[in-house]
Amino acid sequence: MTQSDSSFTPESRAPSGPAAQAAGRCGFVALVGRPNVGKSTLGNALIGAKLSIVSRKAQTTRHRIHGVLTQGADQFVFVDTPGFQTRHGGAMNRMMNRVVTQALAEVDVVVHVVEAGKWSAGDAAVVPLLPRHCPVILAVNKVDALKDKNALFAYVARLTQQFPYAAVVPLSALRGVQLDVLLREIAQYLPAGEHLFEADAFTDRPVRFLVSELIREKIFRLVGDELPYGCTVVIEQWEENDAGARIAACVVIERDSHRPILLGAGGQHMKRIATEARQDIVRLLDKAVHLDIYIKVRKGWSGRDATLRELGYD
Repeated sequence: MTQSDSSFTPESRAPSGPAAQAAGRCGFVALVGRPNVGKSTLGNALIGAKLSIVSRKAQTTRHRIHGVLTQGADQFVFVDTPGFQTRHGGAMNRMMNRVVTQALAEVDVVVHVVEAGKWSAGDAAVVPLLPRHCPVILAVNKVDALKDKNALFAYVARLTQQFPYAAVVPLSALRGVQLDVLLREIAQYLPAGEHLFEADAFTDRPVRFLVSELIREKIFRLVGDELPYGCTVVIEQWEENDAGARIAACVVIERDSHRPILLGAGGQHMKRIATEARQDIVRLLDKAVHLDIYIKVRKGWSGRDATLRELGYD
């Protein structure tokens, strides 16, 4: 796995070393849409690796994450963004919406992801944000779950009246249906240029970030219905050699009352979170892993901009 600096933008295309290619196309592609339409699932499926965590919680993706796919002369740099938040305010949601709008201003192609047959106020709120300076492709996800396939034509017709999409691709990110079609549509709009990453790279995020996200995913999946959004994970210790890795992670929560929710009866929740996270981390690092997870209360952390920046939020 190869990591690179996370400050790449379309304006900073000056690679050097083995990542540079003599000819080809390379561009930034934003995946945008309301929460829970499958953006992270789509991004993971496209790059062929688990980069963005997935759950049915609306605030699962909180960061702008670059996922890299190199196919021959073409290099796609996918930008998985948080779902645009319209229902709640607060520093966390303002931060996530800022990430979305910044990504839309900086990319070469936008993929607007919607859920087949469904349209909500959250979907409608994304449309005014779609840029006019670059092509926007409509990705109609979860077509495998649509009972009446004939209704898809009318659904797409309504959406294409709202925005001049460059292309429309019905697909299923979960089943891998028509992902090749989406890639072909995106590729024709990538600008000519040298590759920014080596051919085997799949992200510009450091491994510690990926590990913290894997732990947070297990928390959301196991206690997401009980635990409010005020939960994040910080890697506090990392020791690694050829034989294995020893990792200490801290789960930061906002209230003392959240601690028993995370622990569960007899600590069973936390044991399961640690076990499942460790299994994913072993697959990521391809070596033995010893994982310790602690809980720390930091009241009101998600409501303060300074604390969000301190904890690594963009």
